[in-house]
Amino acid sequence: MLQILLLLLLSSTADSRSQRVSGYKKANACVCQLNSTMWLFPAQKFKYVLEEVHTCEGSLNNLQEELTFSSQRLPLIQDQFTNFTARLEPYNYLHFRGLYTELSLRQLGQELSQLQVDIDVVHSQLNNSETQKLSKEADRLHKHVNKMQTIDTLNMKTVKEKLRYLKNNVETCKSIPKDFRGHDRHCLRGLITNISDPITAKVSPHGKSYISGSWGKQAQKESDGQKNSYWVQPLLSSHIWGNTVRLYQTYEDLMASTNHREFTFASSYSHPSTNEGPNAVLYGEALYYHCYRSADICRYDLETNEVKRVTLPGTGVGFNNKFPYCYYDCRLNSDVDVEADETGLWALYATIGNHGNLVISRLVWDSEVKSLNVTQTWETRLFKKAVSNAFMVCGVMYATRYVNEYREEVFYAFDTATGKEDNSLAIPLEKVAKAVASLSYNPTNKQIYMYNDGYLLAYQVYF
Repeated sequence: MLQILLLLLLSSTADSRSQRVSGYKKANACVCQLNSTMWLFPAQKFKYVLEEVHTCEGSLNNLQEELTFSSQRLPLIQDQFTNFTARLEPYNYLHFRGLYTELSLRQLGQELSQLQVDIDVVHSQLNNSETQKLSKEADRLHKHVNKMQTIDTLNMKTVKEKLRYLKNNVETCKSIPKDFRGHDRHCLRGLITNISDPITAKVSPHGKSYISGSWGKQAQKESDGQKNSYWVQPLLSSHIWGNTVRLYQTYEDLMASTNHREFTFASSYSHPSTNEGPNAVLYGEALYYHCYRSADICRYDLETNEVKRVTLPGTGVGFNNKFPYCYYDCRLNSDVDVEADETGLWALYATIGNHGNLVISRLVWDSEVKSLNVTQTWETRLFKKAVSNAFMVCGVMYATRYVNEYREEVFYAFDTATGKEDNSLAIPLEKVAKAVASLSYNPTNKQIYMYNDGYLLAYQVYF
């Protein structure tokens, strides 16, 4: 240490220059004044050099400790790496049989990523052939696991699709075929082929400012009391919630906005029995709709004022604007859609379990025990947020999409009787405003009813 210090001191004074001074001759001698301060001991430089030496000594000690620690860890990492290779062997075997799980491989990949970080740290310190070999081997192994994960994901998707198909077939087999085709000859002709231009166009009786809601004709053929009645239900609170429905006894009353009855089925807009979203249907003596902030369907009896409800099946049923209908924009809280057709009542919605794709559930009212039930459920592959609206006809779900301000298009169909889908449709549906709040088919007259941003439109369906 002393030798290093002296060398640094000598090097720090090596660049000193000789001093030139003037003098005069006195007798036989040269007399001059000499400044001796240049030979003073460089205390400040000595202090600086001493600090540098201490710093250097500390760095050397730290480096030595890191090298010692890395040398100790290297055998442990090698053992861990060997363990990874051994753990991967079963997956190599199962890889050809598609039996390993995606979760196990994902966990293995995460552990391998952490190991790669440890190897990189050691390699940056030692940088020898052993660490280089470990780094390359870990990278190769990581790519291998990623490849297996990709293949496994494809396998899992295939299995899930087969499972969905089988589940749909089971649901279809629960019903007698006539339940889906019935005695209606038009249902035997296949999918709808055309939809007329609007045959009815009217502003909502509540005013055009209420842009969200639903309307239509009594949808149950066997209904006596409300056979020819029409109803309108705008969402009066934030275009999301409603607690009343207006009933007209005839079509003429509706067009003249006279002779109506007002039914209130919830005491406030935040009551559990309040209607949430712009999709409801009058079927028989009851109004069916989506219950306030829940995964439930409500049934309001117009005669007894009783509300019954049933919870929709599925993992993570979307509500409270999680899976609404969308177009260039989304219709607020249109998560759950209640529909009616020749076969009965339906609920259209999406679930997390079905990845946000549309789910179709069949609803049945048991008049003997006074309970609303879900009897069957089908899962489609159509993402609900890619759909502007949907409706049911003869057990077939039809979906629409936005084309422009004055046109929608029926582009997709899913047949619950066969489990088959058709995404090649292109049936135009004219409108007078951009957004479609609700779209419902009525089996009594084969007409479609649209609530179009405050306008009430009706169309004739052709098979």
